Amino acid sequence: MAFGMAHDVRRPTDSSRADRVTYVELFFDLMFVFALTQLSAYLFENQTPLGAFEGIIMVCALWWAWVSTTWVTNWLDPVTLPVRGAVVALGFVALVMSVSIAEAFGDRAWAFAISYVVLQVGRTGFIVWATLRHDRRVAHDFGLILGWTVAGGALWIVGAVLPHAWQLPLWTAALALELLGTILGYPIPGRGRVRIQSWDLSGPHIAERTSLFVLIAVGEGLLVTGLAFVEKESSISSVASLATAFVAAAAAWWIYFDHGERVGAEAIEASDEPGRLARTVYTWVHLPIIGGIVLMSVGDKEMLSHPDQRSAAATIVIVGAPLLFLAGTVLFRRTLEGRWSRAQLFGLVGLAVLAGLAVFVPLSDALALSITAALLLVAVAAGETIERVRRGRRAGG
Repeated sequence: MAFGMAHDVRRPTDSSRADRVTYVELFFDLMFVFALTQLSAYLFENQTPLGAFEGIIMVCALWWAWVSTTWVTNWLDPVTLPVRGAVVALGFVALVMSVSIAEAFGDRAWAFAISYVVLQVGRTGFIVWATLRHDRRVAHDFGLILGWTVAGGALWIVGAVLPHAWQLPLWTAALALELLGTILGYPIPGRGRVRIQSWDLSGPHIAERTSLFVLIAVGEGLLVTGLAFVEKESSISSVASLATAFVAAAAAWWIYFDHGERVGAEAIEASDEPGRLARTVYTWVHLPIIGGIVLMSVGDKEMLSHPDQRSAAATIVIVGAPLLFLAGTVLFRRTLEGRWSRAQLFGLVGLAVLAGLAVFVPLSDALALSITAALLLVAVAAGETIERVRRGRRAGG
């Protein structure tokens, strides 16, 4: 019996389903709302250099798990029963991974590692099986990716079962191996390498899926802030903190969705190498965008918990989060449009100055820093809108 799925479950290219984001994909995304909430809580409780590095490993792993699944559903049609069932099953695995985050570097390291590996290997193996009879090139490319994924998965599992001193180095190596594969094209001797520049993708689908994840990250931040607020007694500082968190979240939404979100789909559709462009802007460049939004929720919780205090950790989180977010959006726009966003560059300079002043100004407590950072994001959003209107570009969002 020939290996491979007999029924063709690839996305149709000649109908509206070619670019459509399906409801089962949104169901899969729900698992990552909880994952990001757990990640924010972990970062808040571990504001140390080691905790920060562990947080980087976690956010990279979560992002890699999500974005890799998005690439697979760009080829396969989630409306078909086999693909829908696979996405639901992957959603359960993602849920197990999410509930393990708080103890990923503790008692639940094995649960996180196993669920992550099952998600990565299972998803990649599924697309190889689903496309082998119908698109040999795609099956070949993902077969190469599967080989690298299995190798990285071994490092994740070994890191989880060995003593704690080995866990972080092995997990770092595993993640580095997976990321290196994307750069090199997952080469395997005798089998060649992935030619991502030849991939034909749906730009609107990739852009919308990633935008929805950005929206999930922003919503997760408001969820964390709201839960922290209801646990406190109402006061001027707590109300001001809640309002500041909302303003910052709204400004971040405006910066991303007013213009930048729309141009992604247009640029991919017009590109001669849509696969390479999509990998750059939606796999690599979006990582600091997501990381910055997640870190903003940590800063909001810091502001609510200790509004009148100042510390190096609080300054790094509160100012570093919008810095990271804006750095990602600046690169996003530069890659897509070939131009720098002046408003965002000015925002980066303003936040850098704010960080410097926080070291010397005694009144730079958590609430004051957060308010200033939020106002800078509002100024960036306003400047971007004015620039867009002057150029005659239509709004997104």
